[in-house]
Amino acid sequence: MISIGSIVIRVDDLERQKAFWTAALDYVPRERDDNDFALLRPRSGTGPNVSLDRVRSALQIPPRIHLDLYAEDQTAEVKRLIALGATEVHWDRRPPDADYVILADPEGNRFCVIDAG
Repeated sequence: MISIGSIVIRVDDLERQKAFWTAALDYVPRERDDNDFALLRPRSGTGPNVSLDRVRSALQIPPRIHLDLYAEDQTAEVKRLIALGATEVHWDRRPPDADYVILADPEGNRFCVIDAG
């Protein structure tokens, strides 16, 4: 059987994105990364890695794939992520009773914060 080992996000500014995602997810970077790639792993040791690959690519809207991040306190997490550099994305088709908030990282890569409380 196989499992997800790492989710790879293409980035332009590796250091800025590494700072955002390590703080957002409480992940830690692997020590032997280089200037074009960083592997971030869960501090707790549980869950998939997130890898940042510095490769120029066009941002696709809507994205073909995105992360859903589950939060016990969605409001607090959205505020924290915005303070780290995320921005809220408004979507006309979002239902009024949606249990998710759409955010984008500092480079526009979208992800959702799901109310798991």
